[in-house]
Amino acid sequence: MRVIAGSARGRRLRGPSGDQTRPMMDRVKEALFSSLGDRVVDARVLDLYAGSGALGIESLSRGAESATFVEQSRGALDALRSNLSTLGFEGTVLASDVAAFLARAEPSFELVFVDPPYRLSLALVGEVMEGAAALLANGGIMVVHRQAGEDAPDAPASTRLQDDRRYGDTQLWIYQKEAS
Repeated sequence: MRVIAGSARGRRLRGPSGDQTRPMMDRVKEALFSSLGDRVVDARVLDLYAGSGALGIESLSRGAESATFVEQSRGALDALRSNLSTLGFEGTVLASDVAAFLARAEPSFELVFVDPPYRLSLALVGEVMEGAAALLANGGIMVVHRQAGEDAPDAPASTRLQDDRRYGDTQLWIYQKEAS
């Protein structure tokens, strides 16, 4: 696992031990960030179920203004903090359950990654998406990473499904918040 582009291009990331997290494959991450393009630059990023922090760190490497990482696994938090420190990036790391974070967070993000464990039901993913969509700025993007073969969840209120991509056994759904 590595940073694909930007100021930390090619740098390796530490992953947590065990099988509690499943990082996005480098080729999928590269395709995703290529599709996001300049939307990452100066964005305030939220990385839910952050794991090692690979998505938020990739965003910081590509010029994001800030990144907030939400993760509850101790091993993943250790890897995430180590990755930020090793790369010299700053980010807000919150040791929290995603639902608890969403219940108290203030809206202000241009880019939100929702990367839950595959074992989390699609119904619960839909609930998380509703909460995450409420935190998006107008025109903001939410990327949902799941195992391929599932139907896209309904678009949360005030968002629309912008893209649906499959890469092998990985599915990415990209939603955009409509201007109000």
